[in-house]
Amino acid sequence: MSQIRPIKFFSGRASIYLAEQIAKNFGTELGRTSVFQFSDGEFQPAYDESVRGCTVFIIQSTFPPGDNLLELLMMVDAAKRASADKVVAVIPYFGYARQDRKDQPRVAVTAKLIADIISKAGADRVITMDLHAAQIQGFFDIPLDHLYASPIYTDEFKDKSENLAVVSPDAGGIKIARSYAKRLKAELVLIDKRRPNHNQAEVMNVIGEVEGKNILIVDDLIDTGGTFVAAISALKKRGAKNIYGAITHPLLSGEALQRIENTELNKLYVTDTIPLRNLAPDSKIQVNTSAELFAEAIIRSHYNESISSLFDVDKS
Repeated sequence: MSQIRPIKFFSGRASIYLAEQIAKNFGTELGRTSVFQFSDGEFQPAYDESVRGCTVFIIQSTFPPGDNLLELLMMVDAAKRASADKVVAVIPYFGYARQDRKDQPRVAVTAKLIADIISKAGADRVITMDLHAAQIQGFFDIPLDHLYASPIYTDEFKDKSENLAVVSPDAGGIKIARSYAKRLKAELVLIDKRRPNHNQAEVMNVIGEVEGKNILIVDDLIDTGGTFVAAISALKKRGAKNIYGAITHPLLSGEALQRIENTELNKLYVTDTIPLRNLAPDSKIQVNTSAELFAEAIIRSHYNESISSLFDVDKS
């Protein structure tokens, strides 16, 4: 049996708020780091304590700006050069995941590019949550643990499961929506949409019965809010009763926050993979922490235990 190495947690600047909670759930504290900032904007992260022979978990979401991704890569490289035994990149939100295929001429498959760069930087493993497309797991040449946010939300909806329908806002999210429906013993509804342009969505059809039902819309991320708001409008027109949302990654760019607050939505539940600050006390958005789930996954990864047993995701 292989010896269990000492474990240390570190965080990039974008995810300190979450990393502190993950470390606390694990029963430890974040390791010490510093970042030297050059006058031209260039920066250099450094470890302020030894990581030699340790298993190092580096926690950093890679939402914009690109410096968040770059900082993660530099921290992975620095840990390897400091003789860490194993480096695990914990990426609560994996940015650029929407660029997972060549869907038009002369564009990059950026999700694959970033997977290659993370591996090349020296990461031995990646832990992430609710990828935009499950096939991105295959872009990595190192092990990847894919977590699901559904356990964070299902307890919220056990007391709202009566006359409940789970809605996927597009065909790509049908698998995760089926998982929620199975857990909550709810009906499954699909919204057929099209995108005339980037960040624009039009609802074409609602496939399934929603009249008089309570609705739970589930998705991996919400950016401009266009798809989400259009779904709420279409569902209300078809007689839906109370509408809730459970979205993992709250990008909420532009006027998305205002758009959501102005809808007939009852409540939107999101996780803290991306920081949301200055929410009004009466906001329709509630943040649920993912720290406990990540901590449990890290414990299981470190002690070579099963992570997939944490979830009950429909594989059909």
